[in-house]
Amino acid sequence: MTPQDVAAKIGEQVGTSEWVEMSQERINQFAEATGDHQFIHVNEEAAKMTPFGGTIAHGFLTLSMIPYLTANSDVPRVDGIKMAVNYGGNKARFINPVRSGKKIRGHWKLLEMTEKRPGQWQQTMEITIEIEGEDKPALICEWMTMYFV
Repeated sequence: MTPQDVAAKIGEQVGTSEWVEMSQERINQFAEATGDHQFIHVNEEAAKMTPFGGTIAHGFLTLSMIPYLTANSDVPRVDGIKMAVNYGGNKARFINPVRSGKKIRGHWKLLEMTEKRPGQWQQTMEITIEIEGEDKPALICEWMTMYFV
């Protein structure tokens, strides 16, 4: 699709990802990578005593899953991209914890697609990360990507 084709979809739900499991192994790897070893994430016995009844994924782990979920989704892709970079996020809210072993998936709504300079497009998506079998999502945020075509 051209950037203009994508821009024609502003205001629409434009994609859904595959489900992915938030395993304890993934949570532990994230804790190791970030140095965030808070017991609620990595100590299964201690976490059983919390209102969650077990370990939960880090909120930032859930947020960091956006590139993976996007790659495994039907979100429209701009043709001829030379480079795409994360530009930043707005209004990220962690609504509901993701318990270890639960599956998540993303939903994308296109909010903005603006040509900033010739060949440079800024896209803003509202991304909702759903938890399988739960009424409330894990995360809702606006995320911006810069495309160079």
